[in-house]
Amino acid sequence: MKKRQGFYTIGMVARMYNIHPQTLRLYEREGLIKPRRTAGNNRLYTDEDLERLEFILTLTRELGVNLAGVEIILRMKEQMEEMQKQIEELLRFIEEQLQKLPKEERGVVRVPKEVAVVKIAEIIQKAREEKESG
Repeated sequence: MKKRQGFYTIGMVARMYNIHPQTLRLYEREGLIKPRRTAGNNRLYTDEDLERLEFILTLTRELGVNLAGVEIILRMKEQMEEMQKQIEELLRFIEEQLQKLPKEERGVVRVPKEVAVVKIAEIIQKAREEKESG
């Protein structure tokens, strides 16, 4: 996704992604996107909303996932991101505790510098490649 700035109206977003405004309203009713509202109750979409919309459109357009599937995938993605944060926090804590040990005892335990978690984007890319080659 290109980095953008600011807020976007439903009409702007519909034109940007070549979708009908009713589709955006449906996604909101289904709880897939949650745009902000103005005092006049107009929808305003943020850059984060657009990133989420792009993910939804990739799932539906390119991979043929229905909205129920999109909802499940989004929930799982959020859970995975939360677990990743918890893992990183745990690793920082372990590293801090290891630093408190005498140097000769630290060598007994090694904490990996990076924890690899499969990202949804990698799964989608693999599915695209399989679809194209299949």
